Amino acid sequence: MVDVGAKRATERRAVASGEIRMSAAAWTAVRSNTSKKGDVLAVARLAGIQAAKRTAELIPLCHPLALTHVGVDLALTARPRGVRVTATVATVGPTGVEMEALTAATVALLTVYDMVKSADKAMRIEAVRLREKSGGRSGHYKAR
Repeated sequence: MVDVGAKRATERRAVASGEIRMSAAAWTAVRSNTSKKGDVLAVARLAGIQAAKRTAELIPLCHPLALTHVGVDLALTARPRGVRVTATVATVGPTGVEMEALTAATVALLTVYDMVKSADKAMRIEAVRLREKSGGRSGHYKAR
């Protein structure tokens, strides 16, 4: 891991997002809450939060961080049919939370896939990316 011991603690925040595209049948199962595995959006939200908290266990060289906020929002999109996820993570510390936000978004999307794969095995997870980050020496970044 990179030594961050000499860096001062600052407020840090990151936002990541992504999408999953799906068939009409899968989309309807999510919208109508008829997935055999339960409430897709609620479970995916919790999975994303849990993933952010466990990022250092999944990504070998990530620092374990005391997170001060994790928010995972999921929304159905009609055109194209799918679910969009936005994950926001914050901490006060010597290193950023970009990996935690990206992990939260990705795991939330994987959870959606898992919960409705019986209706559509051809779903596509797309456009996972860092949207914004702030704090630390590198300052503010916002994707265009």
